[in-house]
Order: sequence, then C-alpha cells, then structure tokens
Amino acid sequence: MYAVDLLILRALSEAPLHGYAITRWIRNASHDALTIEEGSLYPALHRLQEAGALKAEWKQSETGCKAKFYRLTAAGKRALGDETSAWRAFVKAVDKVIS
Repeated sequence: MYAVDLLILRALSEAPLHGYAITRWIRNASHDALTIEEGSLYPALHRLQEAGALKAEWKQSETGCKAKFYRLTAAGKRALGDETSAWRAFVKAVDKVIS
C-alpha cells in the first residue's frame, strides 16, 4: 500500500468526505506539512475503491455542489489498522538505521 492510501484511509476514519475535503483534512492534520495533489489523490481513491476499502456516493457538498463522497468499508477499516501497524514498524526500523 502507498503512503497516500494510508493518509486517505485515516482521513476517512473520521467521516465520509469528498476529494477536496480529504486533501484539506490531511493538510490540516499535518499542520501544512503534507499536501496531496489531485494527480495523486484521485488515482489512490479509485485504487482503494477497486480494492473494496472504500464506497462512494454522490451527495451535495457544503457549498451546494454535487460531489462524490467516500467512506470506509469494513475492509477499509481493517486495512487502516493493518497499514498503520506496518507503517509504525517501518518508521521504527528507519529510525534505528539513521540513529
């Protein structure tokens, strides 16, 4: 799984969101350290949807426009837990190497 996939899953663990709201959530949660561009976001959303981690439906956004909202499935919640554990193990291993 890609790091962007993990970030998206984490953002959607809070609530269903549309694409722009996902990027805003990641940017805010990282205090502007991480920005996901459309060219990375939408392929990741489609990949996660094809894998069964996300479901999507069209709804009206807070601005009144129609937007595709994504939500985690049960498989997505499992993937979030698994990938979070894997990421933390990776970070520990890298920290050992660079320390």
